[in-house]
Amino acid sequence: MRLKDTGLTARELKALTDKYMVETYPRYDFVAERAEGMYLYDEKGNAYLDFYGGVAVNSAGNRNEKVIQAIKEQADDIVHTFNYPYTVPQALLARKICDAIGMDKIFYQNSGTEANECMIKMARKYGTDRYGKNRYHIITAKNGFHGRTYGAMSATGQPGSAIQQGFMPVVPGFTYAEFNNLDDFASKVTPDTIAVMIEPVQGEGGVYPATQEFMTGLRKLCDDHEMLLLFDEVQTGWGRTGTVMAYMGYGVRPDAVSMAKAMGGGMPIGACCARKEVAEALGAGSHGSTYGGNALACAAALASTSEILDKDLSANAEKVGKYLQKKLAALPHVIETRGRGLLTGCEYDIPIAGEVKRAALKRRALITAIGDSVNRMIPPLTATKRDVDKLMGIMSEAIEEVAGGQTAKAG
Repeated sequence: MRLKDTGLTARELKALTDKYMVETYPRYDFVAERAEGMYLYDEKGNAYLDFYGGVAVNSAGNRNEKVIQAIKEQADDIVHTFNYPYTVPQALLARKICDAIGMDKIFYQNSGTEANECMIKMARKYGTDRYGKNRYHIITAKNGFHGRTYGAMSATGQPGSAIQQGFMPVVPGFTYAEFNNLDDFASKVTPDTIAVMIEPVQGEGGVYPATQEFMTGLRKLCDDHEMLLLFDEVQTGWGRTGTVMAYMGYGVRPDAVSMAKAMGGGMPIGACCARKEVAEALGAGSHGSTYGGNALACAAALASTSEILDKDLSANAEKVGKYLQKKLAALPHVIETRGRGLLTGCEYDIPIAGEVKRAALKRRALITAIGDSVNRMIPPLTATKRDVDKLMGIMSEAIEEVAGGQTAKAG
C-alpha cells in the first residue's frame, strides 16, 4: 500500500499513528513505503542503505523475489487453517529445516519470543516428567535477551532494565550467570537445574560472541549433570554468523534450538527444534498455537530458507562480515569491533552511538545503537563489500560530526 493511494499526506499519516498506536519505538521521520535488495525507500522515493535488515529478518534481501512469489502462489490456495489437517508447506518446511540443521523435530510458532517460550516449556516438561516436579530450573546469561513474553522476559538476564521494570515479579526458576564464564555457570547448577539457555552471540547485549571454550564447556557441563543445552538462535540463525546456525560454527550440538527472524523472510514465523527424546515431552494438549505453522508463513519460510541455503549466504556473511569488522576498526573513536559474520558491532571510546545512528539516518543509512557506545550492523546477507564501503563513508562523516559536536560543547 502506497501513501498516495490513501489520500493522506505523510504528516497526516504520522498523526494517525501518534493518535491511535501505543508507541514503544522512537519513530524515524519517514514513511517506509517499499524495499528492494539492500535498500528501503521512503514516500518520496529516497533510498536508505539498509544495515538494519528489519532487525536481522530480511536475510535473503529485502522483498526477495522467491519469497514474494511463494507468498502470492500460496495465497491463491490457502492462507490459514487449523492444525489438524496436513498442509504441504508445513511438511516440506519441517523436512527442510530439520535436515539442514541436524535436528529431529520442529514445533512452529509465530515469533522469536514464542519460540523461546516453547523451548523453555519443552525443557521444563522434559525435566519434571523424567526427574520429578522440582527439576525445572534454567540458567541463562547476564545481559542475554530472549524476548518480551513472560517466560522469555524472565529468562532475559537484564534485571532492572526497561525490559523487566514494572513487570515484576518475573517467572521463577531462572538464574543468571556471566556470559563466557564457564565457572560461573557451573557454580549456578543445583540438583533442580534442567537446562542452560544462551545466545551464541549476545546481540541485544552488545554483540558479544561466545568463545569456543565456553560453548564446548557448556556442552560438557550439561552432559555431566544430565541437563539440556538450549540455544536461542532467533537472531543468529539462518546464515547470520557465517554458518547456517551459529552452533555449527562451534561444532557444538544443542538439545533444542529456537529460531525466527530470517526464517520467514519477512513473514511472522518462529520455531523450536529439538532432539526427538526432548521434543516428545510435549504431547497432546500440552502446547499449541492457532497461527503457528500456518500455510502462508510456512510457504514464505520455505522460500527464505531455501534461498539462504541455495545461494550459500552463510559464506557471504562470513566473508563480508570480516571485511566489515576490518573497516569498522579503522573508523575514528572505534576501540573495538565484535561479532560473527554479519552480526557485527563497533564500540566507541565516547558515548556517541545513538547520535551516530541519527547522523547516519540523515545521510540515509540505517544502523542500530545498543546503549551509549555500541553501533550494531545486521544487514541482509546479500550485502557486498561495496555496500560496506558506502556505509563506512557515511559512518565516518557521522562520527566526525557527532564527536566534533561533543568536543565543541565540552569546550
